[in-house]
This record gives sequence, structure tokens and C-alpha cells, in this order.
Amino acid sequence: VSHLKHWTLCLVVALMVVMATPCPKSCHCSERNGVVVQCVSRSLDQIPPDLPEDTVTLLLSSNRISHIPNQAFKDLRRLKELDLSHNHIESIDAGAFLGVSEGLRSLDLSNNQLRSVPKEAFTKLSARIRLSNNPWHCECSLQEVLRELRLDPETVNEVSCHTSVQDEYAGRPVIQVLDSGINFCNFHHKTTDVAMFVTMFCWFAMVIAYVIYYVRHNQEDARRHMEYLKSLPRSSQISKDFDTASTVL
Repeated sequence: VSHLKHWTLCLVVALMVVMATPCPKSCHCSERNGVVVQCVSRSLDQIPPDLPEDTVTLLLSSNRISHIPNQAFKDLRRLKELDLSHNHIESIDAGAFLGVSEGLRSLDLSNNQLRSVPKEAFTKLSARIRLSNNPWHCECSLQEVLRELRLDPETVNEVSCHTSVQDEYAGRPVIQVLDSGINFCNFHHKTTDVAMFVTMFCWFAMVIAYVIYYVRHNQEDARRHMEYLKSLPRSSQISKDFDTASTVL
């Protein structure tokens, strides 16, 4: 009888938990030291807005999600595991993981369409992260992001440069390139320096061209003025003409 009461009590508590935190219509929820929300392969194009606040595991893989907005998981204070793999994610807002970053233990963003992510998106994030099989563009900002992350060691070599500021590194694992001593931020600075040099050169050339134009224009004006002066009667000729006129009179 005591065992029956015990199991009945557990069942009642479980039902109360489920009733207190309704599950999104497109997902399946279960209780396992917190709520596990499974929304795998449901053709979702955005994060469900009505997730239970006591969710500890959120599985959103194999959907059509393309963007993670600011504070997408802000009410899920107990969230430990977040799987967003095999979606169409192209962009992540800087505040996407605000509210869950400190407690999150596992974050899967593999097999998406990410080329870059803002550094601020992973601030205070201590979770083990999977970023493999995304079309990453290897440049300075990506290097700075990866430096701060705890990448999953099993998939770290699958985080590759799809494109790069230097074409020779395309197709190579990012970590392998960085470990070889390559610093993408140096390429960024060099590119900036070249751009500044070209801009200054163009500005200097314009100044020189203007000075040359100004001098030539003034020379032309001076030449015309001299020709005008030469065309005027000389003062001696005017005097002679005046004397001749006086004699006649």
C-alpha cells in the first residue's frame, strides 16, 4: 500500500509539472530532472515562443530556422542543453543567448549556414560548442570569436574555412590554420593600410592635378593679358600723333 501511495504521489507531481508548464503544440515534452522539449523535424522556421520555463533540454534540430533573435531563450533559466543543428541558421543576434549563457552546458550549431557570428553573442558562454559543417569565412572577427569559445574536441577539426581573406586557406580546418601561426587580423590590418595608402595617394594626385590646372589657367590668363597690353598703342606713338595734330592746327 505504501509503495502504491508513493508511485501515485510521483505520478501526481509529474502531472502537475506538465500541467503547470504547457508544451508547445509542435513539440513533445517529457520530465527528466526538468522538462525535456523535443521539437525535432517539425518544419519550424523560428524558435517556439511558448517554451516551458523549467526546460533543461531543448532539441530543435532538423528544422528550417534561419535566424536566432535577441533574447530568444531569456526565460529558460534552467536550460542546460540546446541543440540547433541541421537548420538553415545564417545569422545570430548579439544578444541571442542572454539569460542562458552562464548555465548552458552544451550548444550545438553544427550543420547550418553560418559564415560569421558577433563576438558578443557568446559573452559569458561556458558551454561546449559544436560549430562544424558551416560555411565559415575565415577572417579577423572569426578568429577573435573562436579564441573565446570552448569548442567540442570531437568536431573541432570539422570547423573549416569555406572562404578566407587569403584564398590559400579555403577548405582547411580553422584551428589547423591558426595553430600554424597564421593571424587573420594581420591580413585585416594590411588590407586597411593599403586602402588608406590608396586613398591618400588619390587625394594627393587630385591636389597636384588642381595645382597644375590652376598654374596653367593663370599662365593662360597672363599670356592673354600680355597680348592685350601689346596690342595697345605705345605712349611714344601717342605723343607723336598728338604733336602732328598740333602742328596741323
